[in-house]
Amino acid sequence: MPRVIDLFCGCGGLSLGFEKAGFQLVRAFDNWDKAVNIYNKNFFDHKAELKDVHDLTVEYLTAFQPDVIIGGPPCQDYSSAGQRDESKGRADLTLRYAELVCGVKPKWFVMENVDRILKSQTLPKAIKSFKDTGYALTQVVLDASRCGVPQKRKRFFLIGESAGRDCFLEDALLNDQKSDRMTIREYLGDEFGTEFYYRHPRSYARRGIFSIDEPSPTIRGVNRPIPGTYKIHAGDATEDLSKVRPLTTLERARIQTFPRDFFFEGGKNDLEQMIGNAVPVELAAYVGRHLLDYMNEKINTPEIALEQLAFNFH
Repeated sequence: MPRVIDLFCGCGGLSLGFEKAGFQLVRAFDNWDKAVNIYNKNFFDHKAELKDVHDLTVEYLTAFQPDVIIGGPPCQDYSSAGQRDESKGRADLTLRYAELVCGVKPKWFVMENVDRILKSQTLPKAIKSFKDTGYALTQVVLDASRCGVPQKRKRFFLIGESAGRDCFLEDALLNDQKSDRMTIREYLGDEFGTEFYYRHPRSYARRGIFSIDEPSPTIRGVNRPIPGTYKIHAGDATEDLSKVRPLTTLERARIQTFPRDFFFEGGKNDLEQMIGNAVPVELAAYVGRHLLDYMNEKINTPEIALEQLAFNFH
């Protein structure tokens, strides 16, 4: 199985998805102790280290012999839920990710982020680093609700292959998305025991009441009860507030497609944040499966296998 390192692993959504797709995780890193604790209580054949990426070295990462480096640098400087200010410093973590990848030079890498990164000043700098190092790139925005996740969540993926061709995975990733969005009921049935739920809107000009017969809106790091002053919005799934409740923390994890037996512990605010920050497991698995299929196809194609052998020898 291809060996994988996860930078910015959080509590493990991206790692779990790639493991589910058939990759072997060999190491993970994050600088949030509470997330690392959760990660290490769910993964047993490798561990996550509590380290800032600025403290990681190319030599240390190279020793794990990764075929793939994955990671989702913190997105708050690009996100609609954040301040969208690249001077705050977290945007530099995208460049650090690129720096480490270009130093280690794995055959493949996968970087995940919010789709708003496409409007950033940072992404072109990272892309230049990858291209200068010899990576061919696939850039896609995927709708999680069309990739096996009951949630409207658009995410940008930048996938690199050393000595490959640009857009090598684009058609497979985009064309295999489902035409219909997945609903909560389709994925979880009646597990929640409610038809309707409240998700706190960013502004009261937006609706806050949703049905399980539609995809969830994006799971964020905020989960609040229904305010007593809430006024029914024209788009609300029901006007009867007696039938509505907020989702629990673990229900939100289920919408992020963490399995029922994934272990969480800690304070509510911390858990809400790490669950909201996570890459949905099934979205990660969707990307991982298509990458692994592509890798296997290359290995089984004689002329491409020779090219791979030459790369490994070099």
